[in-house]
Amino acid sequence: MAMTINSSPVLTGESARAFVEEAERNGKLPTPRLSAEREAELREAERKSREFLLFLKNRKNG
Repeated sequence: MAMTINSSPVLTGESARAFVEEAERNGKLPTPRLSAEREAELREAERKSREFLLFLKNRKNG
């Protein structure tokens, strides 16, 4: 006979209380943000990768 396997553990008692308190505390922390400089660097890397993929596609078809 097959047994049901729970995909996630269930916390109870002190463990559950501690988990909820930690989650609430973490929820109040500021969310890390990228600097404008870092965002620009990532956009540039994305642009270059798109250009490279287009280059490869055109090279294959042309």
